[in-house]
Amino acid sequence: MIKKYYLSLILILLAIPSVYSAQNNAGYNNVAPPNISSQGMWNLLDKIISYLFGIFLAFAVIFFIIAAFNFITAQGEPEKVKRARDFVLWALIGVLVAFVSRGLIEFIKGLVGS
Repeated sequence: MIKKYYLSLILILLAIPSVYSAQNNAGYNNVAPPNISSQGMWNLLDKIISYLFGIFLAFAVIFFIIAAFNFITAQGEPEKVKRARDFVLWALIGVLVAFVSRGLIEFIKGLVGS
């Protein structure tokens, strides 16, 4: 029951940017695709990383909330405490991946000189 709730919550959070994007682009379906240049490629990559950055941070927040709930309801049971610590670990890994991906793009931009 709870797993279905978490899955539903995650799917809703993932759908929000798509709905927002669809509303902003309504009526602009006949626009020609942009000419992808070197600068355009970096802009596209930056937009993709920004989107993924938001997704990773959203998942991290969800994992922190789940971990807090598990810590509160653990009542000293070692298995539940371990599970909560695992959620905290995965949340921290998600935050780390988000910031590393963001920094990696800027580092590569600096190397290429773009």
